[in-house]
Amino acid sequence: MISLELIRNEPDMVRRAVESRGANPPIDEILELDQKRRSAILEADQLRARRNVVSRELGQSKERPQELIQEMRGVGARIRELEEVVRVADEGINEHLLNIPNIPRDDAPVGLTEESNVVERTVGELPSFDFEPLPHWELGPNIGAIDFERGVKMSGSRFYILQGKGARLQRALTDWMLDLHVDQHGYKEMYLPFMVNRETVTASGHLPHFQEEMYHDDEDDLWMLPTAEAAINSIHRDEIIDPGLLPLYYVAHTPCWRREKFSAGRDTRGIKRVHQFEKVEMFKFVEPDTSDDELEKLVANAEEVAALLEIPYRVLQLSTGDMSAPAVRTYDVEMWAPGGQEWLEVSSCSNCTDYQARRAMMRYRPEAGARPRLLHTLNGSGLALPRTMIAILENYQQADGSVIVPEILRPYTHFDRIEPS
Repeated sequence: MISLELIRNEPDMVRRAVESRGANPPIDEILELDQKRRSAILEADQLRARRNVVSRELGQSKERPQELIQEMRGVGARIRELEEVVRVADEGINEHLLNIPNIPRDDAPVGLTEESNVVERTVGELPSFDFEPLPHWELGPNIGAIDFERGVKMSGSRFYILQGKGARLQRALTDWMLDLHVDQHGYKEMYLPFMVNRETVTASGHLPHFQEEMYHDDEDDLWMLPTAEAAINSIHRDEIIDPGLLPLYYVAHTPCWRREKFSAGRDTRGIKRVHQFEKVEMFKFVEPDTSDDELEKLVANAEEVAALLEIPYRVLQLSTGDMSAPAVRTYDVEMWAPGGQEWLEVSSCSNCTDYQARRAMMRYRPEAGARPRLLHTLNGSGLALPRTMIAILENYQQADGSVIVPEILRPYTHFDRIEPS
């Protein structure tokens, strides 16, 4: 969350910045609650000081004047009233702050939709074919890699089965990406719970912003991961990291679950937008003055996956209204899918500054004996598997209906082609 102090000092700036994201921040309500809270704290402190003085006087006196005793009873009752005022105000302020997105960078593209996103660069030539390339929802079943009908039979719409060499291709892709990020990019691999508690998804900012998109177990109040970001973010929740340990880089492969309530009628064919998918997620805990540079490195790590797969891709900077709530700047990496004739988002890399750290009380000491400071967090897919699979199938399809396996993956698949079934 953003700081209350920032709202106190620059309410108009916060209002404008958050409105640029399509939100209507309750700045006036927050300031009113804050004033009530501060007034109540001041009065309560004054009353406690008065009570301390009278207590000393009574302790030193042989007499116990009834008017002073009666006054102290009233003081005690008033202090309890003021403490309740502070408690209610704190709850109200916190509830408001949890709903306010982060302040975007001043030079982030301003706009409320993806049409305002800015293409930073395009890498690679779009492929040309001497035949009509198929979309993956036709190609996948043709080569026996994807079974849509049985997936729907088992679980309903937006579910599917990977089978045979299709399942092995995804497993190979996962293992290769993890090895790349661990061995070449310096991340530490983590195996995470796939269900997390309310505190975890609140700390990451998925609650309350993303609540309607997540699957929830009511009995135990556990949330199925919408992304590994939510879990990794809480690894150091309520901790103070010792001097010299930052930056910390983590990577994890997890399933992810999304309800996709707001995508009814969109991308209903294939595996582009589904309820269950897998993703390799990169996450960084860093010192504040390095986080902008760390974002550029994070994007480069995601780009390298696309580059090594030899698939054309582009990098977009997202507009203020298209970023997730915790982010101040976000870059998307999109791969080209020639069968569907579209760009597919395979990674979204964000600098969340201290937004998640403040919610999770994650701090670090710059040096021994120094006061703890809030750290910065960054996250990015490295990459999301279904759309990367789509890009591989559609870019590497052949005129005879087969699909060539990218050379970088062959040591992991142990085959170089998927033939029509």
